[in-house]
Amino acid sequence: MGAEDGPADDDGKIAASNEPRAGSNEITMNANSFRFENLQIWQRAAGISSPLFKLAEALDGRRYYRFAEQLRAASLSITNNIAEGSGSDSDADFANFVNTARRSVFEVANMLILFSREGYLLKAEIDPLLDELIEQSKMLKSFRQSLKKS
Repeated sequence: MGAEDGPADDDGKIAASNEPRAGSNEITMNANSFRFENLQIWQRAAGISSPLFKLAEALDGRRYYRFAEQLRAASLSITNNIAEGSGSDSDADFANFVNTARRSVFEVANMLILFSREGYLLKAEIDPLLDELIEQSKMLKSFRQSLKKS
């Protein structure tokens, strides 16, 4: 049983926990979800994706197509790397993917700050997103450290 998983029910299915825990070298899915879906770090990253995609749409509407595409790609990279890493056979490998996800958080933050400075986005639009990105960075760093200890 994976460390992030809860106890098995009567049918032997694993009840998933929402707590990100390290120590699992096993690729696990419950009957209706992938391992990464139960990780708070993935849930938080998925939650910020929608407002980031909306900002990208706004950039598209202003004909800043390349900026919009780059913002979408970096935003997806956060969740994609968490998901891909959760399928790793080792905690060390998973930790590398989590590190890449954290670096993508910094990439998104950098773009938002520069877009605001250039007048493409309003500071009021990006400040709440930057606050959330800071929290995600902290969570990813903590989770990565827990993976490296196991």
